[in-house]
Amino acid sequence: MIGREEILTLIPHQGAMCLWDEVAAWDAQRISLRAGNHRDPAHPLRSDGQLRAVHLCEYGAQAMAVHGGLRARAAGSVARAGVLVALRGVTLHASRIDDLAGALECEAQVLVESEHSQQYEFRITHAGALLAEGRAAVILQGSPQGVAP
Repeated sequence: MIGREEILTLIPHQGAMCLWDEVAAWDAQRISLRAGNHRDPAHPLRSDGQLRAVHLCEYGAQAMAVHGGLRARAAGSVARAGVLVALRGVTLHASRIDDLAGALECEAQVLVESEHSQQYEFRITHAGALLAEGRAAVILQGSPQGVAP
């Protein structure tokens, strides 16, 4: 199990904007994560006293970032920053998530990747119920390690 402190070393999202608490499992193609911060009244994405389900897209995008950080570290390098450029096929099965007891769980997997971009599929559940699913694409910034721009 990989905890929050280690996750913070892998991604640019820091403090309360780091949304995941732990990595339950991962391999080269997929990652499984958990978080309980959706109930926090000080959650940085909360507005009007609620945390809306649309913010699960950010949880999905951060799952990609954590996975990229783990993969890069395993290869002896550091992950390149990515910019979220598209969300596709997103379906939300709830309107808000701040009132859910227990952990959010995410499964994300690489669908397509190149030297300059990645596309993942993500599914976020709570107590076995599907909350959100979709695909996210990022453009990777900078040059791959060891390659001049």
